[in-house]
Amino acid sequence: MKRIAKFEKVSFSQYLKDMACFNYSEEEVKLIYDNINLPKRSTKGSAGYDFYIPFDAKLALNEALVIPTGIRVNITESWFLSVFPRSSMGFKYHMRLANTVGIIDSDYYNALNEGHIMIKIINGDVRELVLNKNDRFAQGIFTEFGITIDDEESSERFGGIGSTN
Repeated sequence: MKRIAKFEKVSFSQYLKDMACFNYSEEEVKLIYDNINLPKRSTKGSAGYDFYIPFDAKLALNEALVIPTGIRVNITESWFLSVFPRSSMGFKYHMRLANTVGIIDSDYYNALNEGHIMIKIINGDVRELVLNKNDRFAQGIFTEFGITIDDEESSERFGGIGSTN
């Protein structure tokens, strides 16, 4: 196995900023932040690193929620992280990601938001989707990529999602 990345937490100040849309006090956000679990694989044969929701959430049919995971990842150049719903979440509950698949590029780590991985989920089931703190809800898989022989791109990323237009 190639070891090509390292998960880390974003700073507390970044997490506090990204949790501003929720009705938590700063003390509550600090408690959530202190208990964030870094993604990990469930077995040695697992391709995906499970992401844990850092707080309780309930979503009605077609309701969406952006989850500030508190996680960033330092990835070796020429690799990226794909983020998917956990297979069981899609199969059992019809949960999906708003962008179908999230792509975390290696240079996202240096973005102005510290490369904070935010995952937007949608409940596609008629039942209420209940996620309890520390439930595994998404998974990330690392993939290597190549570029064309004549690729001359040299610009650098500064913003977050959608910033490269």
